Amino acid sequence: MTTPALNFAPELLLRAQDVRVAFFDVDGVLTDGGLYFTEAGETIKRFSTLDGHGLKLLARAGITPVVITGRDSAPLRVRLKALGIEHAVFGTEDKLPAAQAMLSQLGLSWAQAAAMGDDWPDLPVMQRAALACAPPHGHAEARALAHHVTSAAGGHGAAREFCDLLLVAGGHYARLFKETQA
Repeated sequence: MTTPALNFAPELLLRAQDVRVAFFDVDGVLTDGGLYFTEAGETIKRFSTLDGHGLKLLARAGITPVVITGRDSAPLRVRLKALGIEHAVFGTEDKLPAAQAMLSQLGLSWAQAAAMGDDWPDLPVMQRAALACAPPHGHAEARALAHHVTSAAGGHGAAREFCDLLLVAGGHYARLFKETQA
């Protein structure tokens, strides 16, 4: 197969065509939202390899992935390091100032930003971004605010679907796809 199979609505592609930075929540977006604890009280998280590859593809396309999360954990830091994610803010429930600071650091505006979240702390960032996305099991307010609700669930390919949308809109998807088929 050498022709990409993805199709997104034209209005979504228009919203996303100038995106240069994508903000991601973690719990409920990059994970299934569950909190797993060992007997020793350590947190265990499950991440999707589909999502991870999508984040790497974004970076290859020149779209900066940024993680802003209300929690901090060793498993999350290990995963982000393995993916080469350089921009992350941990342990903040007030995500808007963190996102604004990241935009300033990168020299970008909200018109160049996309955001994916699933609950109330994500809403201020989603509201300002050019494109907002939510997973199908996200809170009703996140889904209502989103321009796109993914088919895949958080931690099960939702972030990859969001990444693919951004890659298609930016004109990067077909090139990246062909590179992997060579």
